[in-house]
Amino acid sequence: MPINKNILSIKFLGMLLLILTILIIFLYLQNNWITKTRLRINLQRLPKSFDRFKIIHISDLHNKSFGKNQKHLINQIKDEKPNIIVITGDLIDSRRYNEYIAMQFVKEAVKIAPVYYVTGNHEMRSGKFKSLEEQLINAGAKVLRNSWEKIDSYGQSIIIAGIDDPYTGIRYREPIVMDKYLQEIKEGLDENSFKILLSHRPERIDAYAAYGFDLVFSGHAHGGQFRIPFLGGLVVPNQGFLPKYTSGVHKVNNTTMVISRGLGNSIVPQRIFNRPEIIVAELLAK
Repeated sequence: MPINKNILSIKFLGMLLLILTILIIFLYLQNNWITKTRLRINLQRLPKSFDRFKIIHISDLHNKSFGKNQKHLINQIKDEKPNIIVITGDLIDSRRYNEYIAMQFVKEAVKIAPVYYVTGNHEMRSGKFKSLEEQLINAGAKVLRNSWEKIDSYGQSIIIAGIDDPYTGIRYREPIVMDKYLQEIKEGLDENSFKILLSHRPERIDAYAAYGFDLVFSGHAHGGQFRIPFLGGLVVPNQGFLPKYTSGVHKVNNTTMVISRGLGNSIVPQRIFNRPEIIVAELLAK
């Protein structure tokens, strides 16, 4: 008995529609379904009173919205009851600058825990950071611009420092600018203090180690944007193809670096096998 061609066409169209629907759902979830990465980090020099100190690490929001007033993102953070929240740059996107969306998140985050923030390359090249900086400070965020603060706990303390992103528009000058910023911070620090550094760029881990920071939080790499199973990120600015520093924990000498895959997108509007990430880092005193 011959098969009706119309039936075959309907089946083909139905299968095509199903595949398209699954693809759309997959792509939507890759950009919007937040994942939490939990890290327990053993640190040799961490003062005992900071054992189990919990840090939420946020990076590369790029004006991304997660519900009204960022409620989905904020609720995920609130559930963790962190001691502090650190933001390692690119709250905004210089190509579609929007302070309002960025500040929605910050105004809610400061109600949960102290917020420490450093710039990313998008803030620096936007030409509008002065306005955003004023709003951050007025909201209660601690803006670290080649500066540091002390965090106290039961008679002991640690240092949290932050540097501006070295964006200049001239790539070969950026390492020189960053070294200048790191030198500025180092001159005022006690060498014996446990030191956390917030810096947008993960590829400079050797410099952070050379300047004696114990723990570094970075972003910028977006996890490689597209992640290849078992291989990692595909491509990253300043690192090229199949880069080394896209996510997770890395060590150089006595320096431990934590890299966030970030939350939003910039030039490339889609993530693949690389959902938006919140890092929950619990520090352990060895």
